[in-house]
Amino acid sequence: MTPAGRRPERYLAVRGGEFAFAVLGLPLGVLGGAYAVAVLYGGVLLSLTVLGLPFVVAALAGARGLGALHRRLVGRLLGVQVAAPSALPRPHGVLARGRVRLTDPVAWRSLLYLLLRLPLGVLGFAVAVLLPLGCGWLLGFPLWVRLLEPGPRSFGWPDAAAVPLGLAVLATLPAALRAVGAADRALARLLLGPARAQQRVHELERARTTLLAENTDRLRRLERDLHDGTQAQLVALAISLSLADDTLDPAAAPPDLERLRTLIGRARGQTDDTIAGLRRLTRGIHPVALDGGLAEALPGLTATSPVPVTVRLDLRERPEEAIEAAVYFCAAELLTNVAKHSGARTAELSATAARGRVRLVVRDDGCGGAALGGDSPSAGTGLAGLAARLAAVDGVLRVDSPPGGPTVVTAELPSRL
Repeated sequence: MTPAGRRPERYLAVRGGEFAFAVLGLPLGVLGGAYAVAVLYGGVLLSLTVLGLPFVVAALAGARGLGALHRRLVGRLLGVQVAAPSALPRPHGVLARGRVRLTDPVAWRSLLYLLLRLPLGVLGFAVAVLLPLGCGWLLGFPLWVRLLEPGPRSFGWPDAAAVPLGLAVLATLPAALRAVGAADRALARLLLGPARAQQRVHELERARTTLLAENTDRLRRLERDLHDGTQAQLVALAISLSLADDTLDPAAAPPDLERLRTLIGRARGQTDDTIAGLRRLTRGIHPVALDGGLAEALPGLTATSPVPVTVRLDLRERPEEAIEAAVYFCAAELLTNVAKHSGARTAELSATAARGRVRLVVRDDGCGGAALGGDSPSAGTGLAGLAARLAAVDGVLRVDSPPGGPTVVTAELPSRL
C-alpha cells in the first residue's frame, strides 16, 4: 500500500531509485572512500616535499568532480535536487589558483562525503542485497538443510523458527530501505550542496533581485498613473477654474450664475477625484496607519475585511519600520486572499513580536488547497511572490492548507535587519 497522498507510480519510482542507489552504493562507496583515504594519506606523506601542495590541489579538483557525479546520481535515483555550488573563481597566476583550490570548502566537503559514503554504501548494499538473500535462506531453511545434508532429518526448533524469522526480516525490508535512502539524501544535502553561508548569500541575492524588479515596476506604474491620471485631472481642474474666472470678468457682460455654478461644481468633483487618485497612488508607499505601529494598524486592517476576523496581538517590542511595513502588507495580502479565494466564513489573525522575532499567522476555515508553488516568485504575485518579498527582509513564509481546509499561513521575520 502506498502512503496517503502519493501516487502509486511515483511511490514505486522512488522505491526503485532507492534500491538502485543502494546496489550501486557499494562500488561507488568503495571507490570514493579509497580515493578520499588515498588523498589524505598521500597529502600527509608528501606534505614535506615540493609535490605535496600540487598533489592536494589536483586531488581536491578530483573530489569536486566526484561530488558533482554523486550529486547527479542522487538527483536521478533518489529524487533530491541538491543545488550545485558556485563555480570557483579563476584568478591570474598559478599560485593564486592553487590557493583558491586549497581553500575551496566545496572540495573539502565533497572529500568528507566520500569518506562517510563508504560505510553508508556498505550498509545500503547489505540492506538491498544481503538482507533479501538472508530472507530467502530463512524462508527456505527447512528445504535447503534437507537438500544439503544427506540422510533423514527430524523437524526441530530451527526449522520452526526460520520461517517466522524470515517473514519478520522481510517485513522490515521496506522500512530499512527507506531509512538508508533518507540517510543518503540527508548526507547529500549536507555535504554536496553549497555551504550554508553561500546558500544564504544566493537566497538574499535572489530576493534582492526580486525586490528591485518589483520596486522598479511599481515606480513605473506610479509614474504612468501620475502622468496619465492625476496630471490630466489637474489640467482639467485648471481649465474649469479658468473658465470660472472668465465668467467673473468684470469687463464682460453680467456673469451667468448658472454656468458659474456648473463650473464650480465640476471643479469640486475634479478636486475630489484628484484627491482620491492621490490617496490610491500613495497607499502602497507607506500606510499612515503604521505611524502608530502594528498594534493600531492591524486591527484597522481587519476591520475592512468582508470576512469576520478575530485579532490576537502580543507585541512586546516594536520592530523596525521596514519590518512593520512588510508585516502590514503581508497581512493585507493574506486577508485579500481569504476574501477572494478561500470561501471562508471566519478568519483569525495573530501577531507576536518578542525576543527579536516577529510572527504573523492568518487562519481561515475555507476550502484550503493554497500552495506556494502555484505562482512565479519573479512575478511578485500570489503566495510565491509574497514569500519572495519576505525573503528580501530575511523572512520566511509557510503554508499549511490541505484540501478541505483549514488554511494556516505563517510569516516569520526578524525584528531588526
